[in-house]
Amino acid sequence: MPFPNRRQAALALAALALSAAGTPHAQGWPDKSLRIMVGASPGGGTDILARMLAEKFAADFRQSVVVENRPGASNTIAADVTAHAPADGSTLLLATNTGQAIAPHLLKLKFDPLKDLQPIGLVAVMPNVLVVSSAAPYRSVKELIAAMADKPGALKYASSGVGSTQHIAGEAFGLATGTRAIHVPYKGSSQAHIDIIGGEVTMMFDSTSSAMGQIRSGKFRPLAVMSDRRAAELPDVPTMAEAGVKGADVQTWYGLYVTAGAPKAAVDALTAELSKVLKLPDVQARIRGLGGEVGTLAGEQFAEMNRQEFERFRKLVRDANIKAEGL
Repeated sequence: MPFPNRRQAALALAALALSAAGTPHAQGWPDKSLRIMVGASPGGGTDILARMLAEKFAADFRQSVVVENRPGASNTIAADVTAHAPADGSTLLLATNTGQAIAPHLLKLKFDPLKDLQPIGLVAVMPNVLVVSSAAPYRSVKELIAAMADKPGALKYASSGVGSTQHIAGEAFGLATGTRAIHVPYKGSSQAHIDIIGGEVTMMFDSTSSAMGQIRSGKFRPLAVMSDRRAAELPDVPTMAEAGVKGADVQTWYGLYVTAGAPKAAVDALTAELSKVLKLPDVQARIRGLGGEVGTLAGEQFAEMNRQEFERFRKLVRDANIKAEGL
């Protein structure tokens, strides 16, 4: 994953703070209410982060900030709305790598995610985590792989949609282990969680931001995190590599965008505001509580990360032979 080390992150934040100083209300922006588009259903990780930002932005900008959920089409409906909105800086998008780096390789979009959406900054990075119901018999990745090998295609895994990071993570797991499970896509994580708990599907390669509530309540049993190191909020849960599976690292990242062509005053104000908000102790605690790390990239650095991820997932989609059925 093309994420910076701690020294690079500190330097990037320092430069961002200096360049953004004094810009939040430059040239009278914003002069009307804002909206943050979300390509997922209420209650999931993207929605949680969007509402957190909306609350902070509204207080600082002294304008109402409304979160609009437009789930479907692998998170691209909300992105399409943002891309085609007036370029006045009033329509924002809290996107994930699902819509910004994966879906473009599966769908014929009516916008270019790399050109029609202006990157503001990386908000958070969350590892995906393999979870099963606490009532399931599987207590380790090894046991789950054995069951999948014994009955190929008999087990099911849920995702929040075809082309989502959960779907990609499931396919990456299958490639790495030589196993096969049936993919069951949903329009969001909420119903998927219900069906895992109820035993309709076996597992989910969910983002920690979405799964932590169920893990803490004891309804989900986490088997492994799909990152190169353990999650701070799940210190007893091994990484996939520690569990014996290499080459199946998948993380979900969340970034803030605005309609391309937005006024410089709007871009500068949003950049400064996001930098300020991400430094707040309560915001950092909330992101850590979701099992993630606070984003440190903004502007061109974030745009470059998006481009690298775009190419990385292009290869993974091709190698896993993922198709657009169900989108």
